[in-house]
Amino acid sequence: MAAEPLSQKEIEDRLAELPGWSLDDGRLTRSYRLDSHFAAAALVVHVARIQDELNHHAEITLGYDTVGLAVSTHSAGGAITELDIALARRVRDAAPAHGAR
Repeated sequence: MAAEPLSQKEIEDRLAELPGWSLDDGRLTRSYRLDSHFAAAALVVHVARIQDELNHHAEITLGYDTVGLAVSTHSAGGAITELDIALARRVRDAAPAHGAR
């Protein structure tokens, strides 16, 4: 069963529960700043595990001390779905353990 696109109102409601996440060019996006490159890389590895568990993957950009994520659901025509929200929530919950802000 394919994931159903969320309405604009549903997206806005979900984003209210995800501080720092926003809708940018049709994708949910968030950047995290960390204390070091090692901490940023560790967060990327943690996010990779989450993505494999959900079988849903974001575009990840690793900088020196930053991690950027952008996600939408390709199987829903690039729309935002509950899969994207679930991924964002899991990353939100994992990021503080790596010192992300």
